[in-house]
Amino acid sequence: MHTLNIGILAHVDAGKTSLTERLLFDHGAIDRLGSVDAGDTRTDDGAIERQRGITVRSAVAAFTAHGTQINLIDTPGHSDFIAEVERALEVLDGAVLLLSAVEGVQAQTRVLMRTLRRLALPTLVFVNKIDRPGARAGELLADIRRRLTPHLAPLTGVTGIGTPEARVHRRALVAAAAEALAEVDPGILAALVDGPPPDRAALRAALAARTADGSFHPLYFGSALGGQGVAELVEGIVRNVPAGIVRNASAPEPSGRRHPGPRGTVFAVRPGPGGRRTACLRLYDGEVTERQRLTFLWREADGRTTEVTGRVARLEVMGRPGPLTGGNIAELSGIPGLRVGDRLGELTDRAPQFTPPTLQTLVRARRPEQAAPLRSALLALADQDPLMHARPAAAGATSLLLYGEVQREVLAATLAQDFGIDAEFEPGRVRLLERPAGTGEAFEEMPWLDRTRYWATVGLRVEPGPVGSGGVFAYETELGALPRAFHQAIEETVHATMLSGPHGWEVTDYRVTLTRSGFSSPVSTAADFRGLTPLVLRRALERAGTRVYEPYHSFEAEVPPDALAPVTSLLASLGAEVRETTGGTASWVIAGELPARQVRRAGLRLPGLTRGEGVWWSRPSGDRPAR
Repeated sequence: MHTLNIGILAHVDAGKTSLTERLLFDHGAIDRLGSVDAGDTRTDDGAIERQRGITVRSAVAAFTAHGTQINLIDTPGHSDFIAEVERALEVLDGAVLLLSAVEGVQAQTRVLMRTLRRLALPTLVFVNKIDRPGARAGELLADIRRRLTPHLAPLTGVTGIGTPEARVHRRALVAAAAEALAEVDPGILAALVDGPPPDRAALRAALAARTADGSFHPLYFGSALGGQGVAELVEGIVRNVPAGIVRNASAPEPSGRRHPGPRGTVFAVRPGPGGRRTACLRLYDGEVTERQRLTFLWREADGRTTEVTGRVARLEVMGRPGPLTGGNIAELSGIPGLRVGDRLGELTDRAPQFTPPTLQTLVRARRPEQAAPLRSALLALADQDPLMHARPAAAGATSLLLYGEVQREVLAATLAQDFGIDAEFEPGRVRLLERPAGTGEAFEEMPWLDRTRYWATVGLRVEPGPVGSGGVFAYETELGALPRAFHQAIEETVHATMLSGPHGWEVTDYRVTLTRSGFSSPVSTAADFRGLTPLVLRRALERAGTRVYEPYHSFEAEVPPDALAPVTSLLASLGAEVRETTGGTASWVIAGELPARQVRRAGLRLPGLTRGEGVWWSRPSGDRPAR
């Protein structure tokens, strides 16, 4: 039996969790349907998820259909948790993009489809809620082709849409897909033009091939609550999504290298009682068993590699007994310190690229006696989610990086329910960065020159590094010139000092080189180097100078024709750079880039300028010098 790892993605309230429940129930994995309203669903098992009726963390559940095990990954729908979605995408073989037949294409739907198409991930489209008042079919299909992708074909139809009597029926493959497939498949195009017309077998093969390469999308109508169309969707998954490529652990890579052990990715971590964690591991190849000793790798922002090593205490493979083998997913525990994104095997293989958060906030305990427990709780949560970047700040506060206000509200509820801490969050502000503008050097000698109170000599040179390189520490001195503890003290202090540059923001993309070093035995200690290094580094950094950068978002605004002028004027007033404006009689699409600090304002103003018809989409797109 082979395995497919399938993600269910959608905007909020499209019915992701309800579809997961229906798939598990119809295939015998659970004995009753859970309800989001009742808070008893299989995958939203956290108290906050049950209370809010939203998915916050990716969850995995398995069922078997048509001789195939399908691992379902239920992902968050709210845009504040887009990083959680991106983590799950890395381990998928295919995806189901869910739309509501009532609400139709939403801004988050477009964000998700863009990501899926960029990754060329096999994606099926499921139009949910066909039995709800206001559900649409033909009009919605035209909207999907215009706003998501033209390369799709409905393989099922629906009668009685928008009523409780809505029913799904299969469509003949020739009528449903031949012309649409011809747009992306040269073989089908040639058969339609030159003849003979493609038969059912040729169309089915082309559909599977083009779905597999992510260029075409089968579409199905249905209802997760009523069960209509779900069987056809499952058949489409099994027939059109290829299983992940699984290689033997000892087989060579195309580069000729060999991986002596298992390779995989941790894509979710859940806290447990007593500080224990359960990690979800997708294995690409090799084998993992209980009691096996594993080493996971993580690359820090400054380029250093850290390791987490431990023995597997519990291993629960999704949907089957026995060891975890390539292509499958398991929950494992017993290895402390595991984080989302940790790699089992080489870091360079399938390295994930997560969208960084851009909102910075400060958190404090409302009751002074909870200040220390709050910091410990935030550091524990950030250890599970490295993108939060929890760091101590002044006056007992902790600095966090977040994606938005909903994430902040969920975090506040988590602190209250799981840790018993009443936390106060300052209003978020967009996180800026500093980069060295030039090269600067400084040094300090030991006390006998009467220039410092530290028994140490440190010389440092600061210069710009490539964009995206983070922080790099290098040596011009001989590595053995100082004891190892002194070298480590200098390097760690350099990276810690760069968390706050001359303008108060974190410094990134730098290269710091140790140019001088010296000590006096047995007087010098590591504390001397930790105390002296910031003084020298700040002086070198001031001489190099830094430039402040602010994050930008790429955006698209789809607006009615009569709203084009006021929306364009609004964007110009917010500092947007419009790249192109396209459209016609139905609508116009304005595309460009906008400072991240203005994105929320643009999104809030758009409905008022477009009578509620405007659609806003944006995504982080790097940074630029701050104005």
